Amino acid sequence: MNERIQQVLVDNHRKFLAFLERRVGSREVAEDILQEAFVRGVQRADSIRDEESATAWFYRMLRNALVDHYRKRGTEARALEGLAAETGTIQPSPDDELMGTVCDCIGSLVETLKGEYAEAIRRVDLGGSSVKAFAAKAGITPNNAAVRVHRAREALRRQVVRVCGTCATHGCSDCHCQGSTKQPG
Repeated sequence: MNERIQQVLVDNHRKFLAFLERRVGSREVAEDILQEAFVRGVQRADSIRDEESATAWFYRMLRNALVDHYRKRGTEARALEGLAAETGTIQPSPDDELMGTVCDCIGSLVETLKGEYAEAIRRVDLGGSSVKAFAAKAGITPNNAAVRVHRAREALRRQVVRVCGTCATHGCSDCHCQGSTKQPG
């Protein structure tokens, strides 16, 4: 990149940031978008002929970056809504036989999770609460609650595999893992 053109872009940093911040409503998000645009700008800068067109060219890049940002945000929102709808409508009923075969380690392993994950597991999976009810109780959106429950389940699954090893693979019906309170039978 031509050093004079680079200097023009650096000199306009505050203007570019203000332009983005007005459109996204967050300084942090605006800074992220601007940083990504600067990186792309450096990669494509050889197409700029002079300093005067550099500013207009970079504003076009920022507009494209904004379109990409909102497109990505829309995709993420649709995915979260789908996950929330899926998780919120499917509420498995507790099965006494299944609960009897689940390793006793689960209760103690829940306590090793991050606090918000442990609470999600306790309320939704162990307490039978719906994701929507959990969201209301936790003061978060149903989408956020669905994601939290999903992440909590994944974290718990990793803990069970780590602590129980092959016992977890075989359904914990004859638990021999070190964290269990069951006696091998």
